[in-house]
Amino acid sequence: MNDTTQPSRCHVAQATVDDITTIAQFQIEMAMESEGFKLNPAKITQGVTAVMNDANKGTYLIARVENEAVGSLMLTREWSDWNNCWYWWVQSVYVIPQYRGKGIYKAMYAHVKEMAHEQGVSQVRLYVDKGNIRAQEVYKKLGMDECHYLMYEEVI
Repeated sequence: MNDTTQPSRCHVAQATVDDITTIAQFQIEMAMESEGFKLNPAKITQGVTAVMNDANKGTYLIARVENEAVGSLMLTREWSDWNNCWYWWVQSVYVIPQYRGKGIYKAMYAHVKEMAHEQGVSQVRLYVDKGNIRAQEVYKKLGMDECHYLMYEEVI
């Protein structure tokens, strides 16, 4: 694949159970690359399968170029009582290295925004590792802004 790949050559659709193994492998690669964390293959496969079996847990989108899976992401929902509407969170973003910079995430995000408009979603949000400057630049380029919230967590 050369650098002239355009998002129009990328087909984005909701993932199916046939994509479980691919998405699980994408997550294994993403965790190692972005955080140096080795995921348990059985556990991540169970987690992806759980999403596929229960739409309340999330929705996966998968991007393909010439029928090859080249990227995926997961959408989860958050209810806003302030605005009486849904927010979506983009999570588990992965594009295989040889397709980065070729508009794959741009095509996936355009699909997310189209779905959001159709379903009356008010905002699309995501979180990104503070050190992942390249991803932050991509998100800004596509129209997302850093917001005023900080994220806190406690592992229980």
